[in-house]
Amino acid sequence: MKSSVPLLDTITNYIIKRKGKQIRPVFVFLSASICGTVNESTYLAASLIELLHTATLVHDDVVDDSNLRRGFFSLNALWKNKITVLVGDYLLSRGLLLALEKDEFKLLKIVSDAVKEMSEGELLQIEKARKLDIGETVYFEIIRKKTAALIASCCACGASSVNVTEDQIRTMWNFGETVGIAFQIKDDLFDYEKNNTTGKPHGTDIRDQKMTLPLIYLLNHSDFLEKRWIINTVKNHHHDAERVAQLTTKVTEKGGIEYARSKMMEYREKALEILQSFPQNEYRRSMEQLVIFTTERKV
Repeated sequence: MKSSVPLLDTITNYIIKRKGKQIRPVFVFLSASICGTVNESTYLAASLIELLHTATLVHDDVVDDSNLRRGFFSLNALWKNKITVLVGDYLLSRGLLLALEKDEFKLLKIVSDAVKEMSEGELLQIEKARKLDIGETVYFEIIRKKTAALIASCCACGASSVNVTEDQIRTMWNFGETVGIAFQIKDDLFDYEKNNTTGKPHGTDIRDQKMTLPLIYLLNHSDFLEKRWIINTVKNHHHDAERVAQLTTKVTEKGGIEYARSKMMEYREKALEILQSFPQNEYRRSMEQLVIFTTERKV
């Protein structure tokens, strides 16, 4: 991470001191341990994933015009958008160069595929948000690309780092993708839970005009007039606290939360089922616990 540019060193030090839970590298290490023995290639894969993830968070804060990240000022709040975008680009390039320097071309391909998917997912969400015509099929396509692809790449990279077959790598990708979808649905639910400790106020997704699974369920189970009121609220009154509160209440009363939870558990069980194809050992048990944690976490 060291650079000859003092400003860049200052910013990367700021990032490192405010690192998150680092769940994604844990997926890399556990996947590698389930399939074989952790080695230097595994550590490189975990580093590559964490650099990529950090780069996407930095860029996301610019896209979302967010001033906070993990309870601290975001980079764009302190150094403005131009510098922040360049820092995100730097982090991404450092990760890619790390793989090239070590001739880890398989890891590079897996991660590059994930970056492509994530970019497509973000653009698809932006495109659909303009018309608010996101149905359940489109919603799952967005989160599969935007969120699940990165967790899938963690698991695929972990497996690839210990030189297993292409089938095993693909199985691990599918496992990570399934967990990633459950992970995102859990994030959607935080917006509606009364006693969440995320620091995220109720209705944030609605104020950001994001169509999440509980809201999509409500739309699918409303009559014409209710649908018009919902869409009008999201489109034109998303900063009206009273309207947003009414909408979140409707989501709960109509069963949107219950439905989203059931879908989350469905994907969780599917992920645990995929793990059954690997030998039982302490690492598989740890991965099973991590899957359960992603759907029961409080932050």
